[in-house]
Amino acid sequence: MFTFETADEKEVRRFRMAQFNGRTAAIKSGSETIIGHVRSVQEQDAAAPPRWTITIVPGPAKPAARPPRPAAPRLHSMIEDLC
Repeated sequence: MFTFETADEKEVRRFRMAQFNGRTAAIKSGSETIIGHVRSVQEQDAAAPPRWTITIVPGPAKPAARPPRPAAPRLHSMIEDLC
């Protein structure tokens, strides 16, 4: 699990939406990007500026993109071949 703190309300909203909708979220930590499901978003009560602790469970790496499908023959060229 990856835990971090933030004071950015827009970022917190994005993570809460991802948690509610069951989507993955991404956070950049230094040179590494962590992608996973949001486990919790907790507000710290004693913090003077509001702060939140967010926990993300990293997911498996995305599979490589599939190769593109070959283009379907165009109807116009098929008609020309028949003539």
